Amino acid sequence: MRTILAALTALLLVLAPTAALARDAPMALPDDLRASEVSFRGGGLLLHGSVISPVRARSGRAGVVLVHGAGTGTKREKLLAEAVAFARQGMSVLVYDKRSEGYSLFTRSYSQLADDALGAVATLRRQAGVDPSKVGIWGLSEGGWVAPLAASRSADISFVILVGANALHPLRQQTWAVAAGLRKAGVRGSLVDRAEPGLYRVIADGGMFPEPYYDPEPVIASVRQPVLGIWGVHDLLTPPRETPPLFAGALERGGNRHYTFRFFADADHAAHRTPDGGVTRLPELAAGYAELVGEWVGQATSGRAPVARVSGPAPVQADDSVAVPPVAWWESAGVQAAALVLFLVAFAGYPVVASVRRVRHRAGVSPVKAARLVSAGGLVSVLGGFSYLFYVIMTGNKLAAPGPLVAGRPLVWVALQAISIVTLGAAGMTALRLRRVAGRGERTRLVLLLAGAAVFLPWALYWGLLIP
Repeated sequence: MRTILAALTALLLVLAPTAALARDAPMALPDDLRASEVSFRGGGLLLHGSVISPVRARSGRAGVVLVHGAGTGTKREKLLAEAVAFARQGMSVLVYDKRSEGYSLFTRSYSQLADDALGAVATLRRQAGVDPSKVGIWGLSEGGWVAPLAASRSADISFVILVGANALHPLRQQTWAVAAGLRKAGVRGSLVDRAEPGLYRVIADGGMFPEPYYDPEPVIASVRQPVLGIWGVHDLLTPPRETPPLFAGALERGGNRHYTFRFFADADHAAHRTPDGGVTRLPELAAGYAELVGEWVGQATSGRAPVARVSGPAPVQADDSVAVPPVAWWESAGVQAAALVLFLVAFAGYPVVASVRRVRHRAGVSPVKAARLVSAGGLVSVLGGFSYLFYVIMTGNKLAAPGPLVAGRPLVWVALQAISIVTLGAAGMTALRLRRVAGRGERTRLVLLLAGAAVFLPWALYWGLLIP
């Protein structure tokens, strides 16, 4: 019977979808630590991980599951420094390869990730020498949304540790992080105040930003386990001054005062050391971070978790985050897409028709010269504006690279603004000369061009191309 069960289990492991292939070699660890390979079922997926423990581990020790931050298919080695440091505090640490199936830049589920973490918790609780009543969960960044959700679902989790966690909506956090990076690079004006959050709102409305308005506060309020929150003073991805009070307020509303918040000097988003205010992450953890975790876990698992304790230097946050509400109908992704199609037809149609006429050797009506400026300027403003905005948000975290600045405005953005103004001026001149144009075909072509320019005016205002 055992042989049959073993064969069936092996078959299921082969057929089951997996987040990563089994490892060819064990993790490289210091001599005082050892690792054992584990596989477990997460949210509908077979996941693989390692349990790292001291070589001379005592029986009845605590355990902690590490939950990754954002990223598809992140390997367990990404958190090796944390795993080693915590294991050296006498714990067993389970770190696993993050899923890539069902998780991407545009698709993810915090609920599914929480199920993955719960599968890891159940596995760690079964490890030899681990006290199942002393197993907790640790979450970094995005894991700061996942870990509380897992803890709220299971009494098997005895404590929660959060690093660089966020109590804001994901969309608000992301727009703040990119805007903070732009401002740190010296950018001011409509690009950072209007265009950047506007683009994120449209992206979210188009379904390309996963769980944009996920509200973590009700989940935090339902957490009953002791909570250790850790933030680097120089966190450039999570608002480090705003988030801790929101966490504390949510916990207290739920009746949980067993929380300890600690800020670490010279530390970044992941509580690693940073030499330049959070831009560069060094391999070393912040001084005292691992020791704090070891001491606090000992207190939390023995019923002595501190009550409402906050310590450490004040975090550095130059600007507050701002609300990022859902779009109204007139600024929705569908309307923006329709406007883009109109611009392409109106602005690109003008030269295309002229080219077709030349190919057919048809005599053309004398064109209105200003119309050429409307066509070229409109295309450059629309296509160049969107291209530059996407470039900005893709490179905007921590320290943006907006290019040369003029009075706090990126030179590229200033050029696009100037081209937009010229486009509208040329549209006005074209409208004044429309009556002088003979020929139905030419007049139709100019009317379509001017229709694009008429829509371009509110569009350019919305995106900040006509605002300093």
